[in-house]
Amino acid sequence: MTGTTPAADHVLVLNAGSSTLKYQLVDMADGSRPARGVVERIGADGGPADHTRALHEVADRLAADGHGLDSPRLAAIGHRVVHGGTTYTAATLVTDEVEAGIEALAPLAPLHNPVNLRQIRVAREVRPDLPQVAVFDTAFHATLPQAAARYAIDRGVADRYGVRRYGFHGTSHSYVSRATARLLGRAVEEVNVIVLHLGNGASASAVRGGVCVETSMGLTPLEGLVMGSRSGDLDPAVPLHLARVAGMSTDEIDLLLNNRGGLLGLCGDNDMREVVRRSAAGDPDARLAFDVYVHRLRKYVGGYLAVLGETHAIAFTAGVGENSAEVREAALRGLGRLGVELDPVRNAVRSAGARVVSADGSPTAVAVVPTDEEWEIASQTWQLVRG
Repeated sequence: MTGTTPAADHVLVLNAGSSTLKYQLVDMADGSRPARGVVERIGADGGPADHTRALHEVADRLAADGHGLDSPRLAAIGHRVVHGGTTYTAATLVTDEVEAGIEALAPLAPLHNPVNLRQIRVAREVRPDLPQVAVFDTAFHATLPQAAARYAIDRGVADRYGVRRYGFHGTSHSYVSRATARLLGRAVEEVNVIVLHLGNGASASAVRGGVCVETSMGLTPLEGLVMGSRSGDLDPAVPLHLARVAGMSTDEIDLLLNNRGGLLGLCGDNDMREVVRRSAAGDPDARLAFDVYVHRLRKYVGGYLAVLGETHAIAFTAGVGENSAEVREAALRGLGRLGVELDPVRNAVRSAGARVVSADGSPTAVAVVPTDEEWEIASQTWQLVRG
């Protein structure tokens, strides 16, 4: 009796944060997720000492579920990497040279790229025989036209130091723009969509026929929409003013804008559910935070309607976008003359699936589309290793 070798059709997706390691095992044959989880408190009391130990913990968990890292079904490992600069504009097979390239881009994402690189190196040590693929948050936005990507500063300085708009959350924007087209029953090349990725981090994109032509985040993930703890857009002279009049250091200003800004800075809460609850109860700080958040969001929606011209859909995704009917309603209120009509009954219905929440006859559809960044990373990894 002879046995058969099972097909190598699993992709392990790793998403490393400074103190966390999220993982999903994706079966590319049927789209199922045989295993998923997160290792937390890396480097802290009660958690793994470092990312090497964290990956070994993931390996132990997978083995306990019958899906060890030595499984013959494991075809590749896909890694989320935040910043690819202008060097990496698509999913890339990791080599020593690519590792060096990711490291060279660390000044553009000092909180993210070093951690992403550390995880890649550990995974390559554990499975040196297995294809490892880097999927970059910035890649989907590499199609930005120069008019959208350039900042109006000295070109020589900008080029020398890589100062331009890169955009982030690219795997989410890519997935959701295509999923929205499927929801509407149209080819992605036929659909212009505004994607609103609203989580603790938040970003918007304008996607014309599957190609990103504008996005809200810039050189870093700080630019753009109001977020959980990030300020989003502000006068670029604010940091200079604070340095002069308050004597704040660069690090203090960085902390203020990235960790003490946004909803948290305005009302002390970075959870939109709490902000909505407090606002409904009459809390003026929460009401102000909600209004500032929505006002910024409406500005971007209006701007992107103008950028795209004909807009077939507006898609809300991520934690706030998928779950907050209040944010969706406030963001699109009164836009009927611009072709956007929300159906209040459909908008209020909670559902885990993709759905249309606009009124019948609305020229621009409004959709709620759950994002699936892990599937997007797995899919890009699979396409690269399987040709």
